[in-house]
Amino acid sequence: MDFAYDAETEELRGRLLSFMDEHVYPAEPVFAEQAAAGPQWTTPPIVEELKAHARRAGLWNLFLPKVSGLGNAQYAPLAEITGRSPYLAPEALNCAAPDTGNMELLAEFGTASQRERWLEPLLDGTIRSAFCMTEPDVASSDATNIATRITPDGDHYVVDGRKWWSSGAMNPRCEIFIVMGKTDPAGPRHRQQSMILVPRDTPGVEVRRGMTVFGYTDGPHGGHAEVVFEAVRVPKENVIGAEGDGFAIAQARLGPGRIHHCMRLVGMAERGLELMCRRANERVAFGRPIGQHGVVADWIAESRVRIEQARLLVLKTAWLMDTVGNRGAHTEIQAIKIAVPQMAEWVLDKAIQAHGAAGVSQDFPLAQLWTAARTLRLADGPDEVHRSSLARKELGRYPTPQT
Repeated sequence: MDFAYDAETEELRGRLLSFMDEHVYPAEPVFAEQAAAGPQWTTPPIVEELKAHARRAGLWNLFLPKVSGLGNAQYAPLAEITGRSPYLAPEALNCAAPDTGNMELLAEFGTASQRERWLEPLLDGTIRSAFCMTEPDVASSDATNIATRITPDGDHYVVDGRKWWSSGAMNPRCEIFIVMGKTDPAGPRHRQQSMILVPRDTPGVEVRRGMTVFGYTDGPHGGHAEVVFEAVRVPKENVIGAEGDGFAIAQARLGPGRIHHCMRLVGMAERGLELMCRRANERVAFGRPIGQHGVVADWIAESRVRIEQARLLVLKTAWLMDTVGNRGAHTEIQAIKIAVPQMAEWVLDKAIQAHGAAGVSQDFPLAQLWTAARTLRLADGPDEVHRSSLARKELGRYPTPQT
């Protein structure tokens, strides 16, 4: 069993680590200042500067195997590095959600014309996109509950419904929505749904409001929006795949998305542990550095253990996705979606505690990192859904006594 990264991955890691040190970390205070001063929901100018640096460094679209040539196991340690600055680095490399998932979806299921019209500018980083699945009026943890209607009408479909937590939709550069809704409410449970491309400027589309996350707008990345679709007419050729493929496509999209989130979460936890250790060495309480107090030392040791466990599970999952496919890695994808956000949330919580009041302030990135980790216990399916599904699969391996 070889735990070493291959030569290509090591070379890219070196370039990316240098990029983070030379460009990303110094840009963090600039990003915060520009985001506070600029129009809400717009991307600060520093991000475009970073994107130009990333292109020149050959660090662009690393997430997409069809473009980068990288497998999941090669991309995993790179995504981890970007997770150390999740509000800057992923977008700088054009590897930020929800665009990554939408680009994967278009690359895998889109027609040639759909790829030309929408995938190419997304890959070029000139536009942004949103994924409209979650709804406020149903329990969206069960995707078959989706109530938005996509009704055939001649050579068009008519879209009616209300979505929220549509990530990226508040960004003025967001030009395309991928909308999931029901084309056949009377059909088989997992064949009722379809996905359709809806340009933002289509009549009847209303981006009603931005959603906050623990008070954060996530504005510089386009935020999360409530979007209403009222009698929105789009051509039938805007359907992705075929009618009834929506649920299967959603699962195909969310699988890679879940592992990308978990890769970055390991990096977030590493950043939190680094900050905790620096603080523990620098601050003195009751006559000695706080890292020499047993409780803080225990947090540091336990953080290292939990991070290493999570990283190994993520890397195993990435390897399985490369070797046996997403379906073959289904158990592990669910396992990391349960374990890794909870790990990162725990580590970041302890890092905040070690910083005292400073930990919840804007002077350190910890509060915002914790917010991201906690939110990912809901995004792409809540913990409880993944636990229930994983338990059913485990139980299915053993016989049930007949009565």
